[in-house]
Order: sequence, then structure tokens, then C-alpha cells
Amino acid sequence: MSTLPPLRALQVFEAVGRCGGVAEAAKRLGISAGAVSQQIKLLEDTLGMSLMQKDGKRLRLTTIGRRYHESCAAAFESLRVAHAEIERAKNARNLSVSALPSLLSKWLAPRVMAWQTQHPELSVYLDGTHTEPSPEGYEIDFRVSYGDRIAEAENAIELFRDTVVPVCSPAWLSDKTLLTAPADLLPHPLIAVDWLPKFTSPPSWRDWFEANGVDCSTLPNPRHVYSLSSVAIQAAIDGHGFALAQSSMICDDVAAGRLVVPFKLGLPLPWPYFLTWKKSAFDQPQCRSFHRWLLTRAREQQQINDAMLQ
Repeated sequence: MSTLPPLRALQVFEAVGRCGGVAEAAKRLGISAGAVSQQIKLLEDTLGMSLMQKDGKRLRLTTIGRRYHESCAAAFESLRVAHAEIERAKNARNLSVSALPSLLSKWLAPRVMAWQTQHPELSVYLDGTHTEPSPEGYEIDFRVSYGDRIAEAENAIELFRDTVVPVCSPAWLSDKTLLTAPADLLPHPLIAVDWLPKFTSPPSWRDWFEANGVDCSTLPNPRHVYSLSSVAIQAAIDGHGFALAQSSMICDDVAAGRLVVPFKLGLPLPWPYFLTWKKSAFDQPQCRSFHRWLLTRAREQQQINDAMLQ
């Protein structure tokens, strides 16, 4: 088939499948049930195939109709997302920032909220995702990411190299838990983080013990392993054991008394975090301001991380 079916017929078909029937779809679309049926017939005639069948008094999608609807629904959702992005781009007082989910929730978002109080006229959109935005995209002004792939990006600058340190809930450091040396952590539940295959994983517990001269030949594989650092940190906050966590992501929790660092002995991550931006970002004054502000916060965080290595 060289041409697509009529867009209106596809829109009506997508609504029928999403709403579960002709009558509800007609309500959502603001047209009559007869008009809905007419568009469905037009689509079926164009395709030369039945997409719906009668089931008592109701119409249901056929097997091929369900598969076709899944594709149509995904296409219309992409259009809705694209439209929302266009609307955000039209507003000159918007700022869109994408970041890795854990770094966004544990480090960037709280600080951005503090920055936004100084710029109440701005609307800030924060997107937590592992997917890197398109270099030619218009929807994201800045991206905070990690690893060697980002280091070679055209518009990129290093923010900071994080450091992992052991953390736990204050409840673990009771009179019954005597921790005087790194080896004392061996009998306790150890919470691990594994980023593979998306990124090179942070240093493991075995790496940390070996760096601190601890014989860990009998160390079992961790029973609690998470792909998101923020989830591992939350498990430590909830008292499930000790996590080897990024310094940047536990600063606020340590300051608030939700976590403690039993040993300020850190290991650096293999790669730093980077900030990238779209080519036209600095055309907007709020982007220039955000860029300067974020680099200052990054330098402060690097000083904190460096202190963990001394």
C-alpha cells in the first residue's frame, strides 16, 4: 500500500480501541455514534480487512485489529508527546532539563527548586530518563548524563566525578553494632548497585573492601542488587542494610539525619557526570543563568567528593 488511510479514520479507530466501544468513543470525540461507525467502515474498506467484529450487542477488535490498534495508539501517543514538546518550546520562559533518574531525584531536583525560587517567572520541566535526547532536538535545553559516550559530545562540559561511600540508617549504629574498621561491615547486609548494561557500574563492595585492605575472599554475592542508585539508597534509609552510595546522592539525607557514613573512605566512579546542551540554548537568558548556576553547584559537589578521598 503506497498511501496511508485517512488520518481522521485512524484517529476514530484509535479512540474506539482506547475507549472500548463506539458509544464511549463518540462521546470523547464529540461526534455521533453513526459518524464513528462510518469512519471505521472507511478505514476497513481502505485496508481491505475487518478490524472489528460483533460480540453480542458490542463491537470488539479482531486479532489483527488489536495489533493494528497497538501501532496506531503508539503513533498517536508520539504525536501527543511531540505536540506537548512544541508547546513547551514556544514558551520563551520555559527551561527543560533532562537527567539520569537517580541523580535527578537525589541531587539535581532539590537544587533546581532552590534556584527556581530566585526565578519565579520561569516554568521548569525536569525529565528523568536513561535515554539520551537527540543532539538536534529542540525539546530539551540541558542534559546531565554520565560516561565515556558523553565525553565526546560537541556541547559538553564535565560537572563532577562522584565518589561512593558506605551509608546506613542511624538505627544500625546502635550500641550493639560496633564498627571500628571497614572489615566490621562484612557480616552485615550489603546493598549493591549494578548499572549494566546501560553504563559501567560504580565500584562494588568487593572493590571497596579490597581498596581498604580487607580480605573479602569469602564475601558472598549481594542479596539486594538494584539498577537504580536512588532505590538502593532508599533501602539503606529504610534500614535494610549498608549501601555503597554516591556522595552527591546522599548529601541531603546525611544532613537531614536519615543516613550516616560509618567510614569516610571513598572510591571514585570510573567516569564523571557531564552537562550537555542544545546548540541554541544560550540564546535564552534563563539558560545562560542556569548554566552558570549549575557549574557552581558542581564545583561545590566536587569539593565534597574530594574530601571523601582524603
